[in-house]
Amino acid sequence: MAETHEAREAVVEAALGALDLDAKTRLLAGQDMWSLPALPEIGLASLVMSDGPIGVRGRHWTADDPSVALPSPTALAAAWDPELARRAGVLLAQEARRKGVHVLLAPTVNLHRSPLGGRHFEAYSEDPYLTGRIGSGCVEGVQSGGVGTTVKHFVANDAETDRFTVDNLISQRALRELYLAPFELIVEQARPWGVMTAYNTVNGTTMTEHRLLVNEILRGEWGFDGFNVSDWTAARSTVGAIEGGLDVAMPGPKTVYGEALARAVRAGEVAEATVDAAVRNVLRLAARVGILARAEPVVAEAELPSPVDGEALAREIARRSFVLVRNQGNALPLKPNTTVALIGAAARAARVLGGGSATVFPARIVSPLDGLTAALPEGALSYAVGADPNTELAVAEQGFTLRALCRDAAGQVVATVPLPNGQITWVGSDLPDGVTHDILHTVELTGTFTPRATGQHTFGIKGIGAFVLTVDGTTYYEDVQRPAKDDPFISFFGAPEPRALVELSADAPVEVSLTHTVARPVGIPLRVVGFSLAHQEPQRDPDELIAEAVEAARAADTAVVVVATTERVESEGYDRTDLQLPGRQDDLVHAVAAANPNTVVIVNSGSPVELPWREEVAAVLLGWFPGQEAGAALADVLTGAHEPGGRLPTTWGSLADAPVSRVVPENGELPYTEGVFIGYRAWEKAGRTPSYPFGHGLGYTDWTYDDIKADGSSVTVRVTNSGARHGREVVQVYLAPTEPDPERPARWLAGFAGVEAGPGESVEVRVELPRRSFEIWDETANGWAVVKGSYEIQAGRSITDRRVATTINV
Repeated sequence: MAETHEAREAVVEAALGALDLDAKTRLLAGQDMWSLPALPEIGLASLVMSDGPIGVRGRHWTADDPSVALPSPTALAAAWDPELARRAGVLLAQEARRKGVHVLLAPTVNLHRSPLGGRHFEAYSEDPYLTGRIGSGCVEGVQSGGVGTTVKHFVANDAETDRFTVDNLISQRALRELYLAPFELIVEQARPWGVMTAYNTVNGTTMTEHRLLVNEILRGEWGFDGFNVSDWTAARSTVGAIEGGLDVAMPGPKTVYGEALARAVRAGEVAEATVDAAVRNVLRLAARVGILARAEPVVAEAELPSPVDGEALAREIARRSFVLVRNQGNALPLKPNTTVALIGAAARAARVLGGGSATVFPARIVSPLDGLTAALPEGALSYAVGADPNTELAVAEQGFTLRALCRDAAGQVVATVPLPNGQITWVGSDLPDGVTHDILHTVELTGTFTPRATGQHTFGIKGIGAFVLTVDGTTYYEDVQRPAKDDPFISFFGAPEPRALVELSADAPVEVSLTHTVARPVGIPLRVVGFSLAHQEPQRDPDELIAEAVEAARAADTAVVVVATTERVESEGYDRTDLQLPGRQDDLVHAVAAANPNTVVIVNSGSPVELPWREEVAAVLLGWFPGQEAGAALADVLTGAHEPGGRLPTTWGSLADAPVSRVVPENGELPYTEGVFIGYRAWEKAGRTPSYPFGHGLGYTDWTYDDIKADGSSVTVRVTNSGARHGREVVQVYLAPTEPDPERPARWLAGFAGVEAGPGESVEVRVELPRRSFEIWDETANGWAVVKGSYEIQAGRSITDRRVATTINV
C-alpha cells in the first residue's frame, strides 16, 4: 500500500511539473456547476462532483436518471451503528459510479446546536462523538467504492440564518471539544479525500480564507492530505482564499480563481508554490479516484464492493432508525387480526427527505398508506385525511404528469425533459442536453393533472419573472412576479403565490401549462433557471376532516396517526421559528386520542418537534425523513416483523425549555455564549427535563444490565435480554467526573456498541474509551490536557437511564 501511495504521489508530481500557470489556475476553478476542467496534456479527465447525503443526484436535477433515496442523516445516526453507515456509504459510491460521479458532497457533520436549525435533518447529532463515528462509517463506505467524499461544512455551519455572512463567535475550547471534534475524528479514522469549507465566518475570518483552521489545524495538526473545496459561491477573495488553504472555488466558470489567480501570481501577490500546493491536492484526488493517467486508483475495478440492493438497504436503514419513544400497554407491535384506522394526509403523501440541495428523485416512494395496505389483511385498514401539514400550496406532484419544453427565441422546441414534479432548478450549466443559456428563451412546464377530489383547486407559481399559467384551456395569469420583500432568496425558497382557482372533477384529467420567460441578468456569475408550478387540493373544513378521522378511529381497534413537517418547515436556506407541527395536526391527535385510547402516532420529521399530546396516546414512533421505502419499513415495524431499532441522536423537548435556541445574528454576529454546553450537556446543566432524552429508544423486548468492569482504556458490559423476543440493544457508555466541575458537563458520551440476543440470553460487549474522553482543551496552554481524578463510568439505555456504573482513577 505504501509503495502504491508513493507511486501515485510520483505521478502527481510529474503531472504538476508538466502544467503551466494558466492550466494550474484553471484546474482550481470549476468549469461549470459540478465539474473541474479536463487537462488532456497530462491525461487528466474532468472531475465530477455531486450532492448528496441521502442519495446521489448526478450532474442534472432530473427524473431521467432516478436516485436511490436513503433515510435522512438524522435517521442514520439514530441507528447508532457505524457499520450500517458504512454500508450506506457503499451504496452511495455504487450510485455515484453509475452516474459518472467521482466525488460525493457529503457527509454533513455539523452539530445540532439549537433545535431551530432548519437543516439539521442533513446532519447527524448534537453529540460530536456520535457524529464522528457515524460520519467515519459513511466516509469509509463511500471511499471503499473508489469515490471521494467532502466532509462538510467546515466549520460551525450550525444554522441557516444569514449563513453567507454570519460571524460565529466561538471560544477555542468549544471549537475544539465540540465543533471541530467530528471532523478531527473522521480525519483520524476514515482519512477522507476531501473537505468542504462553509459559507460562514468564524471569529472574524470567513471559512474559505481561514488559514488557522484549515492550514494549521486541519492540515498541520491532523495531517489531512485531501482537497478543500468551497461551498458553492462561498469563495470571495482570490488572495485570501488561496492563502487561507482553499484548493478549489466552485462553481464555475466565473470564480475567484482561474484567470484572476494567474494574474495575482504574475503581480507578485501570490507565490506560485502556494498554487502548486492546491493543484497537488486536486491531482492527488484525481489519482485516488482513477482519472489521472498512469496513476493507480486507490480502489481497482476488481476490488469494488459487491453490488448493494438499494431498495432493501433503504428499507433496513429506515426500520433500524425508527425510535419508539413511548409504548404504553404494549400498543406496538399491532396485535394479529386487528383493525387499523390510518389517519393523516402525511400517511398518503409521505415526506421522505428534507428540502434544499440534498433533494433527489427516487424511482418510487412507498407511503405509509401503501406499506400498510400491502402488509395488513384485506379489510383491516381504513383511511381518513384528518389534517394536512401543508397549509399552503406545495410543488405540484400527486396526480401530475409533467414535462418541460425548452424553446428558443423563435419558439422552436430545443429540448423536452420529463419531470418528477412541478419544480425546475437548473443552475449554471446544469441544463437539459442540447440547451444553453444563450439560446434558451422560454421554459414551458406542461402536462396533465388528474384530480383525486372534486371542488375548487388552487394553482400557483413560485419564482421571479414573467409567467403564463393556463389550466384546462383557460389562461389565469399572465404577468411578472417580483421578488418578495426585494429578496430573491425568499422568492426561491418561500411560499408559492396562488394565481388560479379552478373547479375540477375527480378523476377527470385536464391540461396544465406554466410558461416562464427566462431573464438574462447582467453581472451575475451563476445563471439560474428556477421556478415551480404549485397546487393545493380543495380545502374542506378542518373540523369536518378531524370529525371524520375521529369516527374512523372509534370504529377501529387501533388508530395510527401520521404527522409531519413540510419543506416550508425543514429545509436548507432558513431556520425554524418554532418547533410546532404545521396546520391542525396537534388538534387531530388530541381528538383521535380522546376517541381511541389505543392511538399510535408516527412523527415524520427530520429533527425535533413539540408533541403536546404525547402523554395522551399509547405509542409514539419517531420516523425522521425515512427515505423512499418509508411505508414498507413502517409496516415492518408496526406489524412486529422487525423491532424499531433507533435511539435518539439528539434531545427532543419544548422550545421554551431548550437551553440553547438562538440562531439569529445581531449586527452580523452570533456569539456561542453557551460554550461547551449544547444538547444534553446543556439540558443537564440547566436542570431541565426534556420530552425524551438523548439516547432514548424502546424496542420490543426488555434488557437487564448485569455488570460493568473497567479494564485500562475499555469497559466490558454484560446485558441480558429479559424479554420474550430477539432484539438489539445499544449499550451507551457515559463518563462522569465524580467531583462536579461547573466548567465541564455532568457527563458525556464516551462510547457505545450494539448487541443482539435472544430471549433469556446474556451477552458481553467491550467498549473502548478514547483518551480524548478524559481531555479538555486548555486555552492557556493551547493544547489538550488530561483532567486527572476520579470518574464514574456509567452504562445504560440513555443519558438519563443509566443502569450500571464503576469508578476509575485517571
